[in-house]
Amino acid sequence: MRYDAAVMPRPLLPLLTVLALAGCGDTDPDDADPCERFSFPLSAPSPSHHLDTCSSEACGNGENPPNSGLHCGSVAPCGSASEPVAPCLYVHNLEHGHAVFLYNCPDGCPDEVAKLEAAAATAPRGGNAVRRALVAPDPTLPRRVAAMLWRRTYLTDSADPEALRCLLRLQDVDAPEPRLTCPAP
Repeated sequence: MRYDAAVMPRPLLPLLTVLALAGCGDTDPDDADPCERFSFPLSAPSPSHHLDTCSSEACGNGENPPNSGLHCGSVAPCGSASEPVAPCLYVHNLEHGHAVFLYNCPDGCPDEVAKLEAAAATAPRGGNAVRRALVAPDPTLPRRVAAMLWRRTYLTDSADPEALRCLLRLQDVDAPEPRLTCPAP
């Protein structure tokens, strides 16, 4: 329809202008970023140098699980581990920008492990084509599931695949040595 000032009564022009402008700036709810509903705040900075031994009790930043802090000079192989991985090792993985997914399910939780492995399968690859993510059991977790990046932790009893995907969008963002290759299992 064409606007013709000679046909349109003058009092309606300001009203139509206001109505037209009222729609400007509205966003479609489908365009909203689904990751905005999740929060993965940074933990406090802590010393993060290499220790002389990987068996040290001084590893990590005092959180359970540790997502940064003191660590050994070696990294854990990426992939899925059937045995727990020492925090001193996986904290070094985090420093390199790797994702670490842990679970604590004494009676088994194949659905949770499957969600973590599916998320790990979407992590970026390193120069050797290995996905830069580790999945491992951890009997010391205070909850069933932890997903971590350097100084960020998502801790829950049931992993939300969308939350895992959103956390991985932050991979390498805060890591001191991002994008480093992960050794194969």
